[in-house]
Amino acid sequence: MAGRAAVLQLLPLSAAEDERVSPLRGGFPEVVARPSVAATWFRSYAATYLERDVRAVRMVHDLATYRRFMALLATRAGHMLNRSDIAAPLGVTVPTVSAWLSILEVTGQVLLVPPFYEDLGKRLVKSPKVYFGDSGLLCHLLGIDTAAELARSPFLGAVFENFVATEIAKHQLNTGRRIEFYWFRDQQGLEVDFVVPGASRALVLLEAKATTSPRPDMGVPLRKLAEAAHGRKTAAFVVHQGVRGGSAAGVLCPGVKAIAVGRLSDVLRR
Repeated sequence: MAGRAAVLQLLPLSAAEDERVSPLRGGFPEVVARPSVAATWFRSYAATYLERDVRAVRMVHDLATYRRFMALLATRAGHMLNRSDIAAPLGVTVPTVSAWLSILEVTGQVLLVPPFYEDLGKRLVKSPKVYFGDSGLLCHLLGIDTAAELARSPFLGAVFENFVATEIAKHQLNTGRRIEFYWFRDQQGLEVDFVVPGASRALVLLEAKATTSPRPDMGVPLRKLAEAAHGRKTAAFVVHQGVRGGSAAGVLCPGVKAIAVGRLSDVLRR
């Protein structure tokens, strides 16, 4: 009967649950346990998803174009969603792209992260950003199979940002909360990757940088947004690819700390 069952949403493993989880391989248990079979597993996963899950949610007659849609969407990960920009090269309509995006959301393949709307005295951008639910699947769709390929890929920054996005979502679900985080950009070009609400209207501000040596200038957007959040307690961090188990957050610039992605859950507990 209604109200007598709990519904739990499960995502792939997080870095806090298994230290082998990484931007390249993601967190699916099968891939984490046997990274040598990652390419074969992701090919099978994509085929099964298309043949079973997509058709179960909504009849998609042109699976070949849907596959191209997924691959094209992978190149837009970490970017503001522009449905027209996706529809045009596929030769489909914007409503079709919207319907296909809803399939990906319902089946847990993508996260659409809304912008932070709160009035900060600025004109704000109001389109969501798109991320894949697993960075390993994202790398597969981008044709990235090895750490060396990822390191020299033009998509390195987007893949790392996607990894941070999924780690935020996993932390929230694993601590009994709903997924709730945002991104920020105003009309003047100030942009921050993630705005995570905390208790008592506090905000955790995060900027994801695919580097092991973050620079002080990387914290400037965070500091500016923190200064604009009048009356809100804020904590600002540049999340980087530092060595797991390294030192705790260190000051990067006034009001901003740098923290390795392996310690992200520490700051999200605030």
